[in-house]
Amino acid sequence: MPTSLRFDEHLAALEAAGSRLVDLAVDAGMDAEVPTCPAWTVDALVAHQTMVHRWATAQVRGDDADAVPDQTTIRSTVADLPGYFREGHGALLGALRAAPPDLGAMTFLNDAPAPRQFWARRQAHETTIHMVDALAARLGRLPSTDEAGVDVTLAVDGIDELLRGFFTRGRSKLYDGTEYTLAVTPGDVDRRWIVHVAERLTVEPGDPPVDADAVEATISGSAAQLYLALWNRGAEAEVAGPSDVLDQWAATQHVRWS
Repeated sequence: MPTSLRFDEHLAALEAAGSRLVDLAVDAGMDAEVPTCPAWTVDALVAHQTMVHRWATAQVRGDDADAVPDQTTIRSTVADLPGYFREGHGALLGALRAAPPDLGAMTFLNDAPAPRQFWARRQAHETTIHMVDALAARLGRLPSTDEAGVDVTLAVDGIDELLRGFFTRGRSKLYDGTEYTLAVTPGDVDRRWIVHVAERLTVEPGDPPVDADAVEATISGSAAQLYLALWNRGAEAEVAGPSDVLDQWAATQHVRWS
């Protein structure tokens, strides 16, 4: 199942997350540290996200994505980063709304939906996670799940994209020579993911039942708690089984710009 949300639902999530991100960034101050991304201050966070929005817009419009300035250039040359962010965020929303349903564009994740839906989905989650980073900067600490306010349906969709889209690509960094199986089980929706950790991570699609005898660890919590935990932005998920599973996840499972 490539996505569980409609195109308009992803657009609404992208619009809300972008607006909240920039407002939180302004409240925090451009020099504030970002606890969830220790190498960044808020100006770096905003520069990164507005670069990604412009890059995604170029993909949707069929423009030259290589012409988009990198985040270092944006950070050092743009005097009004919040205004520049709002401009790029609005342009991305406009490009997606104007794109035809049969848009031809590059996609880069496994089990991806059609390009227009892919870009709306990817940017909805990209922007939501970095909104949480801006919230962390505003608070000066890791936010709670309630403070982050991620909708349950968006969280479910994002868990699916992360597990089946990102982490099934290439060799698994979670694999340390011992194969095992873990279950990701939100308690507030009827969804399950069975993750087989080996040289290549595989995830059973759909909603397989969880056989307690067949899994070595279970990560549980609300869908929003799991979404933030698996993106390494939350600490409220729980583990049954080896207690270091989430520590290993946090140490090895990262999505980085490349």
